[in-house]
Amino acid sequence: MRARIAARDSRATRAARGAAAVALLMAFPAAIASASAAPASADPATAPPSVANVSEAPGRAWRWPVGAPIAVLAGYRAGDTVYSAGHRGIDLAAAEDDPVLAPADGTVAFAGWVGDRTLVTIDHGGGVVSTLEPVRASVAVGEAVAAGEVVGERSTGGHCADCLHLGARVDGRYVSPLVFLGGVPRAVLLPLD
Repeated sequence: MRARIAARDSRATRAARGAAAVALLMAFPAAIASASAAPASADPATAPPSVANVSEAPGRAWRWPVGAPIAVLAGYRAGDTVYSAGHRGIDLAAAEDDPVLAPADGTVAFAGWVGDRTLVTIDHGGGVVSTLEPVRASVAVGEAVAAGEVVGERSTGGHCADCLHLGARVDGRYVSPLVFLGGVPRAVLLPLD
């Protein structure tokens, strides 16, 4: 009798552990994505945007700034602090002279040289800004652009030879552009009961 109870308890324990492991594995990618979006801050005035408030931001549904097939060569990686090393955007496969498209409606805030590369920055309103680099601009500062409109061609320079870097900021803080492109789903944790 005791052996049967022990075996039943062992099966129940294994089942509970398995369910907990599956729940953690399902939540892990979304937790990593939202945790890497920006470091936590105790002061709400200086706190980085969360995935929750980014999802309500203007320009939520962005378009890919390059043509198909879409290949993300390097993902977003926040630094430990605002000034520490990281990769504050995503790198998309793109050949030199490929057309570069506006990810969402907005106004060109910058088009020109920064260091060894050219870039285009678009203000989408509500504190949301995208940056595309390296791009030989076909638009001018102050010009209104529509989602999917050509803003230039991929040029040379920057940190990778055959890619377009797409960055995103909300209220001056970098976030993963995948939040706007639909690549970072919101995590929903369900009870085990």
